[in-house]
Amino acid sequence: MELINLIFRLGVLFAIYGFLWFFIELGLKLLIGGRKRTLGEIYLIKTVKYLFLVNVTFLFCLEQLDEPGFQVNYLSLAPSFIILMVYFLGKLQQKEQRIQLMTNFTQGLNDVPFHRNWEIGLLVVSAMAFVGFVFFPQYSENGISRWFQRSILDIENTVLIGFIFKVIGFFFLTGLFVKMLNALNFIISGKPMVNVRTSMGTKKNPSDDSFDDFEEIDDNKLSE
Repeated sequence: MELINLIFRLGVLFAIYGFLWFFIELGLKLLIGGRKRTLGEIYLIKTVKYLFLVNVTFLFCLEQLDEPGFQVNYLSLAPSFIILMVYFLGKLQQKEQRIQLMTNFTQGLNDVPFHRNWEIGLLVVSAMAFVGFVFFPQYSENGISRWFQRSILDIENTVLIGFIFKVIGFFFLTGLFVKMLNALNFIISGKPMVNVRTSMGTKKNPSDDSFDDFEEIDDNKLSE
């Protein structure tokens, strides 16, 4: 039951964090005045985004003590780390599927802000950052991450908006369970029970510009 509650809370956390980061991306787009960003700039911003998400996720593994200070909840560390990595891997899978669709429908698209080796490197750096916070939890305490944490909690506790994100958290929970069942069934029978492309969702066709609940803002759209 504790694990289910943790997965649900992390689903809400990821959704609200993505919502907050949307406005940060919007501000960055206004600052550069419509200039097309380089691949290096895109991945620099994405690295910052991922590292702060790692930081905020770790903060939710801390328990505030009565006296000044905190204590790490070690029981939630491993599940939180696994769920976070599954989330990042889902993002990578979703991006690759979108790139494949774009390439197929444009007969070879070269100008795509995607580099698979950098994506994998970003996942490794994110994993190392989380492990680093485990050994040095004092470095997780910083003003920006605390602001994200407070903002996420405030939005979560808001009646209407909080309810919407809790619904998203529920779908994240069910999607993760479907993925685990698929993985288990694949190990046993060699084929998945349900053909799930990703728990975060994919576009039905390349002309559909709507975003799913956990969909990352397309870097192409922001850099136009």
